[in-house]
Amino acid sequence: METVIEIASGVRNRLISAREELDECRRRVERDNERLRAFTYLDWPGAEVCANRIDIEIERGGDPGPLAGVPFGVKDVENCAGMPTMHGSLAFRNAKPESKDDPNIARLRRAGAVPIGKTATPEFALDSITASPAFGITRNPWDTTKTPGGSSGGSAAAVSAGMVPFATGSDNGGSVRSPAAFCGLVGLKPTHGLIARADGSSDTNTVSVLACTALETARLIDVMSGRDDVDKMSQESPATRTLEAGIAEAPPRGLRALWSADLGYAPVDPEMAAIAAEAARVLCESMGYELSEEPRKFSNANEALVPIIGHRLRSQLEDLGIWPDGAKEMADGPRQWLEEYGLPTPREYGAALALRATVEAEMAAFFSDHDLLITPSVACPAFDAAGPNPDVIDGRDASATGSESFSMLANAAWVPAISIPAGLTKEGLPVGLQLIGRRWSDGLLLQLAHALYSIQPWPRNAPI
Repeated sequence: METVIEIASGVRNRLISAREELDECRRRVERDNERLRAFTYLDWPGAEVCANRIDIEIERGGDPGPLAGVPFGVKDVENCAGMPTMHGSLAFRNAKPESKDDPNIARLRRAGAVPIGKTATPEFALDSITASPAFGITRNPWDTTKTPGGSSGGSAAAVSAGMVPFATGSDNGGSVRSPAAFCGLVGLKPTHGLIARADGSSDTNTVSVLACTALETARLIDVMSGRDDVDKMSQESPATRTLEAGIAEAPPRGLRALWSADLGYAPVDPEMAAIAAEAARVLCESMGYELSEEPRKFSNANEALVPIIGHRLRSQLEDLGIWPDGAKEMADGPRQWLEEYGLPTPREYGAALALRATVEAEMAAFFSDHDLLITPSVACPAFDAAGPNPDVIDGRDASATGSESFSMLANAAWVPAISIPAGLTKEGLPVGLQLIGRRWSDGLLLQLAHALYSIQPWPRNAPI
């Protein structure tokens, strides 16, 4: 399958029409979606209108934008005009089409990208697998018995299978990076505020994309980024160049990195840790970076953010009348999670806020003498598609960390983090390497992801 950049160039230069590209996309979706369940809603008539509009603009000598004719999927917690937002839930199965795009979707559309449908998510984006009573189980193209992760699992499965060259995702604690790791993709959680969101009530969530390479990701983030009054957290990046332009330049030299296989608290699969550690060594050696492996213990950010996220989501569902009356129709994982974490006492909530402040201080201290924190992206290989999330990893209790042990640090501290393919397990499942940088170092992370790809290229799509 062609890249985002190749498709847009071909359409803009009349080597292929946007409509022809859409027809090819439809063929791939119809070939693979039934067995993978990556898309839960498809709007081919709406996509055809968009593609035809782009072709007409080009015929008239216009330029539809840097994503001209590129088809994409929209995670089903984001609003896309003309499509319902169902949140992976029976409660919204009969939702009416939305009349307005979320800010990031609007910018993608204005750049010429063509939304084709909604990608699967666990209910209310609240699980490390992607499955729901409403839409069934989404499967990993690398091994259909395994999960693509959550909560952007449908997006990851669609891109990894080659149905679309990119799809949107949201990351409230790893929901872009974990599926990227499980499916052999690039997944950037951007600096908070780089991309405006419609959900202004959350200060932990970010929106982004799942794509095959850092170069494609850079163009997509460039399109989506920027201030929007709908999101008080959004702001303009202080960078003087685009992320895509920055990738063409050599990464800075002389940086200081720390490798941590467990952050001092997380059980991790030894094979996963070894593969990620070797990728970290290769990357840092090629860049001439100092790579320390000195043990350093961080606070478990999961324990800080889980009560905060749970309280907010349960309150929202109560306001909508979905909780507790609709709880019996929810999947076991999200329902049990809300029951356990959705109603913290005032003391527990205050303790969570205090722990978050501790995490923020620890990260600030870390970046006073380091430039990069490098970890595995996830703690174990992709597991059973139906779940549950593992609570034992390498024979140790992982109930307080699960598979997403390493991701919430970045959400708590508002710093960027990226998952990039590091290799394959003996069973042939993708392994991800996570790089975490200080605020506004998104460009550096993409440069390094691009550098690793040039050293040890990874497959563009799963070998299906």
